[in-house]
Amino acid sequence: MLNAVYQLKKTRQFEMVFKDLEIDKEHVIVRPTHMSICNADQRYYQGLRPKEVMKEKLPMALIHEAVGTVVYDPTGTFEMGDFVVMIPNIPQEEDEIISENYRKTSKFRASGTDGFLQEYIAAKPDRVVLLPQGINPLVAAFTEIVSVSYHAIDRFCQTAHSRRNRIGVWGDGNVGYITSLLLKMMFPEIEVYVMGVNESKLHDFTFVDGTYLVNEIPDDFEIDHGFECVGGHAAHRVINQIIDYINPEGTIAILGVTEDPVPIHTRMILEKGLRMIGSSRSGRVDFVNLIALYEKHPEMIDYLENIVGEQIVVREMKDIVRAFEKDIHKLIGKTIMVWEK
Repeated sequence: MLNAVYQLKKTRQFEMVFKDLEIDKEHVIVRPTHMSICNADQRYYQGLRPKEVMKEKLPMALIHEAVGTVVYDPTGTFEMGDFVVMIPNIPQEEDEIISENYRKTSKFRASGTDGFLQEYIAAKPDRVVLLPQGINPLVAAFTEIVSVSYHAIDRFCQTAHSRRNRIGVWGDGNVGYITSLLLKMMFPEIEVYVMGVNESKLHDFTFVDGTYLVNEIPDDFEIDHGFECVGGHAAHRVINQIIDYINPEGTIAILGVTEDPVPIHTRMILEKGLRMIGSSRSGRVDFVNLIALYEKHPEMIDYLENIVGEQIVVREMKDIVRAFEKDIHKLIGKTIMVWEK
């Protein structure tokens, strides 16, 4: 079966190509309905990745945050019309030690292999997870990025010591919002404080125990552990500020992405005996556990609705471009493409 795939050919230019869709007894066929644009998609769209990376990866379909409906399932795992989230990570081998999202052989949609910007998706049943009935599809669309924060918190729980009275989250953007929300839902007894640079954004963090502008943190402020959710050019300042305020033997979880080397205060890392954990992407177990958390705490969806930004109905190619261009200039939130192609 021929499938329409909308690939980024070069900076800011998409093209539609037709590829054979794998229809057999081992794959579920899903029609995407809602897609969320990620910063990683924008780095490709705007040509912000190194030239050698752009040359190697393109042409390629973007989008790794998407949900859709099942249209065909010979495996019997799902029913026709089931609303599902698709997992972009595609492991190629088993490993008892290394998680699927860190294996060198794993493939990842919209990073070396075509993403979800297609008419139909063929996926193994374990790459598809059923969503709760009635969930807001605009929120469900960015379940993947929420699963990334869930994964980071899970790794933190496996590493950090048990004194967890106060946790600091640096970052007032989407990742900071999601991470601090998950921390409060999963561990309501822990005090969570958020540090950011935009006072109006910090006002949206109504579920945490306190917020501070990064240049107004009290001198006597202390945390047991910290989460860095900023990345980019500010990453080194944020990490060093966490090092300043964290108590000895605390754990710092790094979620922010930066293309550049980051200078940090290694002397204080040694002096305080700190641990640092890097986290990237997520796997099936994170999606499954996150969706169980959605069902346990339905109020989470209400909070996540606050970061739904632009909603662009996509009926033709120019609508895809319009969605990406609007996303560049967004002030806050996730840009969602409502796929009606």
